[in-house]
Amino acid sequence: MSKRHAVLAAAILLALPMGVLAGEATEASFGATPDGHDVRVITLRNAHGVTAKVLNLGAALYSLELPDRNGKRADVVLGYPDLAGTFAKPQYFGDTVGRYANRIAKGKFTLDGKAYQVPVNDGPNSLHGGKTGFDKVLWTVTKVTPGDRPSVTLTYVSPDGDQGYPGKLTATATYTLDDKDELTIAYAATTDAPTIVNITNHTYWNLAGEGAGSVMDQNLMIAGDAYLPTDATAIPTGEIRSVAGTDFDFRKAKPIGRDVRDAKEQQLVFGRGYDHNWVISRKASDAPREVARVSDPKSGRVLSLWSNQPGLQFYSGNFLDGTTSGKSGRIYRQGDAFALEPQLFPDTPNQPSFGSARLAPGQTYRNEMTYKFSVEK
Repeated sequence: MSKRHAVLAAAILLALPMGVLAGEATEASFGATPDGHDVRVITLRNAHGVTAKVLNLGAALYSLELPDRNGKRADVVLGYPDLAGTFAKPQYFGDTVGRYANRIAKGKFTLDGKAYQVPVNDGPNSLHGGKTGFDKVLWTVTKVTPGDRPSVTLTYVSPDGDQGYPGKLTATATYTLDDKDELTIAYAATTDAPTIVNITNHTYWNLAGEGAGSVMDQNLMIAGDAYLPTDATAIPTGEIRSVAGTDFDFRKAKPIGRDVRDAKEQQLVFGRGYDHNWVISRKASDAPREVARVSDPKSGRVLSLWSNQPGLQFYSGNFLDGTTSGKSGRIYRQGDAFALEPQLFPDTPNQPSFGSARLAPGQTYRNEMTYKFSVEK
């Protein structure tokens, strides 16, 4: 650790609430669903006072409180203040999405010679598992672990035929917060019959703080030298296009909004900003590697994302339309958050050149992502 970072760390420790000496993990009620089922919230807190809250509704990251360069703490995750908004207008805030995250063209795919139809819920396509995806169900809290690495594991069993997908799928989501201010989300799934799987997390981040306004001046690096162009309905065309010389080149960090305001590329017009998948590699890695890094000049907060997935969906909050009031009571507007979603490529089941999303009995699907947080002057 450099002398500068040691000084910053000492300042942050001095700003922490007294009594936080070790990691904590606690569970409580958060409210009830419209049909009366109890929704649980699990609070993870490390020795530095960094605090994550996880809901079993959608296995969602509800909040994450971090210090800035002056030790001032803020929640950097967007969301509703209570469950009412979640049910009135679901927007995937912090949610686990699946069975198949992102889009499947026309909700159709063929697996082992058999055609399947899943719900269409995004124009002509299926998005994030369909009308009742993993984000809209109650997961079972199976394990809450305090200590140096407080964690929670949640489980959901998706029956054969759920949303049209074959096979009974047993999925787990484990959130772990360590004393290095790293939050890891590990997804795993097994099946009793061949199926397709692509699970990821859909947190909306604003490193300046939830409700703090635009993220367009926050600096983003994506470690991908190619991306997947889409048609007007956000389905990849099949082309893998180099980012060189385009507005999609984030290999060197630049402000998120630098090329959005005066967008000249049709791809940015289609999505009203960025809503594309970057090619990190052509297959999943055995070990996570840094795939993205975001820094906020105002607060000094830094997010470094590590993933083992071949793709990374970057979404620049294009459809936050001023009709949502968040946890702070402030209105969310276009560009007030970003999402970074490690995953398989969109529409992989219909595009063999993208690889395979097939999961067979005896295999285990895994998607592990780690968000490493720090501060800089």
